[in-house]
Amino acid sequence: MREQRVILKTPRLSFVMWDEGDAALVQQLHSTMATTRYLSGNAPWSLEKAEQRLKGWFEEQARDGTTKYKLLAEDGNFVGRAGISKFRSEQFELGYSLREEAWGKGLATEAAGALADWFFERQFASGFIAFTHPENIVSQRVLRKISMRERAPIPIDGVLGTAFELTADMRPPMP
Repeated sequence: MREQRVILKTPRLSFVMWDEGDAALVQQLHSTMATTRYLSGNAPWSLEKAEQRLKGWFEEQARDGTTKYKLLAEDGNFVGRAGISKFRSEQFELGYSLREEAWGKGLATEAAGALADWFFERQFASGFIAFTHPENIVSQRVLRKISMRERAPIPIDGVLGTAFELTADMRPPMP
């Protein structure tokens, strides 16, 4: 196994850059209706779609210095993806998705908060957005916990999504 390129670590998570052969992990992450019901397309991902997204993440990392990263638990097991990448070439966007067995453990909040701190420490921009399906109350709660504020709704694939923003001034100081 080749050495993982660690981007960021938290007490329970490691954010690492993907490997070329990780499309099957991405597809597995998004293989059920439960894990895709709030994503664009509202359907499980094919391996081809996972390969396209993986290719896009490599391109984003090379171009922007940030993307959606592979999330590993303390034991090295794959638990999802999370990161901040460009949205519509205009601004940065926070996004995450966890495997079902990782839900309800505070990992999304841990990941999102760590990414916010990392983003502002590296001064990628003065702020970023995130958006959720209007029925995804759990994700909206995560975004509010990291101090994101709701803003005007945003149209995403024909659905009016709930949009949030966070600027460096809005983020409380790290302990």
